[in-house]
Parts: sequence; C-alpha cells; structure tokens
Amino acid sequence: MKNTRREFFKSAASLGVLGAAGLPLAQAAETKLSAATGEEDRRYWVSTLERIARPVLENLARRELKRNMPVEQQLGAKREAVTHLEAFGRLLCGIAPWLAVQNLAGEELKLQQKFAQLAQASLDAATDTQSPDFMNFSEGGQPLVDTAFLAQGMLRAPKVLWEPLEPRVKTQILTALKSSRKIPTPDRNNWVMFSAMIEVALLTFGEPTLEARLEYCIRKMLGWYVGDGGYGDGEFFHFDYYNSFVIQPMLVEALQTLVKYDAAFSPAQAMVLKRATRYAEIQERLIAPDGTFPSLGRSTAYRFGAFQSLAQISLRRELPESLKPAQVRCALTAVIRKMIAAPGTFDANGWLQIGFCGHQPALGENYISTGSLYLCTAGLLPLGLPPADEFWSAPAERWSAQKLWAGENLPADHALADRKPVEVPTLKRTGA
Repeated sequence: MKNTRREFFKSAASLGVLGAAGLPLAQAAETKLSAATGEEDRRYWVSTLERIARPVLENLARRELKRNMPVEQQLGAKREAVTHLEAFGRLLCGIAPWLAVQNLAGEELKLQQKFAQLAQASLDAATDTQSPDFMNFSEGGQPLVDTAFLAQGMLRAPKVLWEPLEPRVKTQILTALKSSRKIPTPDRNNWVMFSAMIEVALLTFGEPTLEARLEYCIRKMLGWYVGDGGYGDGEFFHFDYYNSFVIQPMLVEALQTLVKYDAAFSPAQAMVLKRATRYAEIQERLIAPDGTFPSLGRSTAYRFGAFQSLAQISLRRELPESLKPAQVRCALTAVIRKMIAAPGTFDANGWLQIGFCGHQPALGENYISTGSLYLCTAGLLPLGLPPADEFWSAPAERWSAQKLWAGENLPADHALADRKPVEVPTLKRTGA
C-alpha cells in the first residue's frame, strides 16, 4: 500500500497534477496572491453593481417596474403585492454609499451621476399615489421589512437621496414611512430592527418618533445578545446570516444616529460597534481560500448580501487590527466573482433569479421572490469608499483562510469576552 501511494504521488507530480506542497494544483492555486489590482477589483464591483441595479432603476424611473419585473416565487406564495418594494428598498440599501461617494472620475463618475438621477426619480415613482409603481408600505407584514431597508438606504446617502428632492417627493416619502406604522412590530425576532430603522429615518428627517417603535425595539434586540459579537434572532440563536442581513448593520446605524441627538446613547453605541467589529472578523474567516462560504440557514438566496456586516465595518474603516482592508477586498471579490459568474444567476433579461450559486429555486423559501434577491447589493457597501482609500489602493492581500491553508503562522483567533448588559436610554422628545 505504501509503495502504491508513493508511486501515485510520483506519477502525479510528474504530470503536474500536484503542487510542491503535495496539494492538488487547483487547491494550491487557491492560496496564491490575486494578480488583480485594487483598481481592477473596483471596476469589477462597479460593473456588478451596474448589472444588478440597472433593470430595477431604469424600469422604476420610467414607472414600469411592476409591468416588466418578473416575479419568481414558490407556487401560491402570492408575493406580487410586496416584491417590488423589496427590490427597490434592498437595492437602495446596498448601492447608497456608492451613490454618495466623492472623488470619482471618468466612466464611474458618469455612471454614478446617471444612477443617482434614476434613484431620485424612482423614489418619486415608488411613493406617488398616482404612479402605476406606487408601492405597498402598509398592507400585510412584509412592507415593514422593506420600508426599513429603503429608509436605511436613504440614511446612507442623504445628500443624494433626501436633500436634493423636491418638497413634494419628501412629503410623499414621509407619508410612506409613517404609513408603515400601521403594521404591528413583532417583538420576538429581528423584525424589531425594522420598526427602529424607520423611526430613525423619521427622526433624521425631522419627524416625531415613537418610543414603542424605536428605543423599546433596540432594547429588545440588545437583550438577545448571546456573546462573541452575536445576537439571537429573538430568544434563541439561529445559525444563519441574519446577524449580517439585518441585526448588526441596523443596530450600528440606528445608534450612530441616536448619539447625534443625545450623548446618553454613546455607551450603547460603543458596545454595539465593538460587537459588530468582532462579528465582521468572524465573517472574514468564513470565506474559504477559493471564495466559497457555507450556505447555512435560511435566506441564502440573498447571496453575498450575507457579508453586509463585514462590508459595513470596512466602509466605516473600523476593521479590527487582525484584518487589513486589502485582504477583505480580495476575499469579498472572490465571493462576488464566484456567485455572479454562476450560470443562471440572471435571467435572459438581466433580472436576478433565486439561488445561492446559480439558479436554485428550491432555496427560495415561501417569503422569497425576485425582489428579495436584491439584498445581495448590501455586500457592495465598500464602494462607498473613494478609489484612493486603502481598501482599494493597497496591493492584493491574502485573506485569513488563504494564509492559514498556505501554512502561514498566524495568531490564534479568540472570542470577544463580553456579556455586560447594554443600557438604552429614552430619547428626549419635545412636542411629540
């Protein structure tokens, strides 16, 4: 048996099947440093953003989204009344930082300016009650979710998605946001953050807020902390990506806003950010040397939106010392390329199709439809960093899994020792 094994390795090496370390070349290649520059990576990310966003924004700006967007879903799921707000709200949540980033040039600047105009026209089309694309902000439960994503997107780029709008459109948007209050807040899971995010947007836009839908909801979410940077989805921890899809990003941004109005929120904000930074560190370690990552839990059809937390902490320049921005860029680029290149990711007309890696309709739970899939753009948040930022300008860098599987001697990973309760004060309200 030993001789047979030795002969196999000798033969394989002579044929070039194995690398010098005795690994199959396909595996050995996965640990090689990327040859792409940050500039090339950014061009690819922008082209991916354009490919995903163009059908939604162009059709909605023309008030033809409901007419032209297909609705892939489970048989009998009846998502037609909610899927269009899902597409727009989730898309805006992901692309907003790029719409607002400064110091662009050339073709990227032209594309940014065009998409900013389309996004502004789309906000009008989605909230104008006379528009054929007027969206459902209040009927059923799902609109609470996607009104929140829409609000989060606007908060990520207020100088593009709020301040330049006509008073008429601002009034429409405020009416739409407030109409979502008709939907009760389920306070047993991550949905508490949707109510809170909408109230944070209303606060930012000068409207009175409701404690029962803002501070109370944040307190509930913080009460479900389970340790090492992670929160339960309600009383119990779920091994899925909802810490990244919803919980961590919305907590960080909600408390970041509240601190501006009352410094008493600072301790809570600091602790939430500390936990989110640890969670981002864990996320980076989930990316394998070849750019794959585990398909765990529900909603994996949101694809690389699973890395919104890592993307957000990168955008904020809050990465832990263990992570260099360039290694995160390279890791996320590998993930995005793997998923975008999979046959069936898009249909013949450029719309996203249900799947994790390609077209896999069985992965679409009964709440998943075409519009839901646009949360993938939340993985593109670092496009809100200018091209000169270290994230984009630094040379390519191996990420943690590549370093470890190449034999690099890295320090051990350690959990965040943090179980102290976080106190959330009540916002000082006048004239509410």
